[in-house]
Amino acid sequence: MNDSIVEWAALVAEAELRSPLPRRWAHTRGVASRAAKVVSAIANDAALLVAVATLHDVGYAPRLALTGFHPLDGARFLRDEHGAHERLVRLVANHSFALLEAEERGLREELTTEFPLLEQPLLVDALVYCDMTTTPDGDRTTAQDRVAEILSRYGDDSVVGRFIRRAAPEICASVERVESAVAAQPR
Repeated sequence: MNDSIVEWAALVAEAELRSPLPRRWAHTRGVASRAAKVVSAIANDAALLVAVATLHDVGYAPRLALTGFHPLDGARFLRDEHGAHERLVRLVANHSFALLEAEERGLREELTTEFPLLEQPLLVDALVYCDMTTTPDGDRTTAQDRVAEILSRYGDDSVVGRFIRRAAPEICASVERVESAVAAQPR
């Protein structure tokens, strides 16, 4: 994959998110910016990481929110309407431990059947890192503060609240692995 996929991703995400969901668009831009800063740890997939970071929340777009589970809705949109690359679609579908939320929503079977988790742990972790260290407004944060923010926004007993509490240890572990990988890169 090359830089043209990054340009395409930006056009698609902007078209779907900028007007109807400006705050989600700000988060998306922040996540993409974070991705551009950690690509040294996954150089062979740099363009893919930035493209997926740009598209990870496209399933929130009102016209795409068919199931109400944005990773699945976004991945289906990218696959069905854009014929997007399988790796990109699988990363969008599974970003930030989406499988745990799919379980909470009764959508595990659909997610795992249509979009199996990509077997590239560092790339998966890098996307978690970018998403979970970016605020809803696109600013940098810690994973712990991001989890707390999500809990405060959705509530402890909501589907998202239950999911994020289950995912928090894994999120923090992913962030630590990426920070270690980035720190190990030559400067």
